[in-house]
Amino acid sequence: MPADDITAWLLVSQAPGIGSRKFQKLLDRFGDPRAILRASRQQLQAAGAPAPGIDWLLAPDERAIQPSLNWLEGPGRRLLTLADPAYPTLLKELPDPPPLLYVQGDPDCLSQPQLAIVGSRNPSPVGIRNAREFAACLAGAGLTITSGLALGIDGAAHRGALQRGRTLAVTGTGLDRVYPARHKALAYEIVEQGALVSEFPPGVQAKPENFPRRNRIISGLSVGTLVVEATPRSGSLITARLALEQGREVFAIPGSIHNPQARGCHRLIRQGAKLVESAQDIMEELGALFGSLISHQSSPQPSAPGAGKLDAEYRQLLDSMGYDPVSVDELIERTGLTPESVSSMLLLLELDGHVSSAAGGYYCRSPSADPRAGGREDA
Repeated sequence: MPADDITAWLLVSQAPGIGSRKFQKLLDRFGDPRAILRASRQQLQAAGAPAPGIDWLLAPDERAIQPSLNWLEGPGRRLLTLADPAYPTLLKELPDPPPLLYVQGDPDCLSQPQLAIVGSRNPSPVGIRNAREFAACLAGAGLTITSGLALGIDGAAHRGALQRGRTLAVTGTGLDRVYPARHKALAYEIVEQGALVSEFPPGVQAKPENFPRRNRIISGLSVGTLVVEATPRSGSLITARLALEQGREVFAIPGSIHNPQARGCHRLIRQGAKLVESAQDIMEELGALFGSLISHQSSPQPSAPGAGKLDAEYRQLLDSMGYDPVSVDELIERTGLTPESVSSMLLLLELDGHVSSAAGGYYCRSPSADPRAGGREDA
């Protein structure tokens, strides 16, 4: 895109009160940003532009866009506009598509079949494992995994996808910064094996109002959204609601009735989200849409390490755990084993991946720790 065009897009995007919808209305009225900047006050008023935005458009300050121009000079960086052929088709279908997308990494990721994986920032160990394993299976099957770079489920989904394929992170800040900061190394990996995306220009910090806007892009880029764990007030449910409004599929993983992080998923299922127990469930649902782009054979189902090699006492302890978080005292009571034996066995089971420790001294059985699940072990 010529430099003059990029400048025009950036200047219009900086106009006060000109959000995505008003930008789209101005484009419909005038055709392109350069024509918007040439319009008179009367024409802009007739198009519904707000007074502060009109004042800016009549006398824009190019110094305001210099941080964006400086950022674009870095390697692997690109600005996609609504007029760019590379702008993702699914996102353009939204009633309020972002006029500009800042991209660092491979912009082709944005046009590949994507599945969003979202969930709690404070998940259970089982939720972390589910997110990671679902993402790895689905990425290996040809889907780009899209999420929001947040702590918890988002981070686990990105890491799982990086094991087998590509992932895309949509941020709530400008791409000159990483939020949360502890995901800086993860962000670098995503750039190498996917892309970071934002509608916010460089310099924009993390603000609460930015994240619902980010969520609509996550769901808008994706053919479906999988919610792994979420409380009833989780921002992940906003993403799921947006996906439904956008006509996209919504999937949810059920959990224990005692796990507060599962209640948001249960609510979604009651409202019509598709209950999934394995990555295969999602591939079967989406396979009709993408055919050969999604391979059912390329994602081997994960199995518990050494699940069939446990002796009787270890199998008894594992079976006594059930599928809800359980304390050491409860396990001692259920099994009749000594406290020393239970503690030692739990340590070995955790090292082998059969169980994971949770907050408050509780332990959870890993979702793939039951060899009797018969082909359903990829959750």
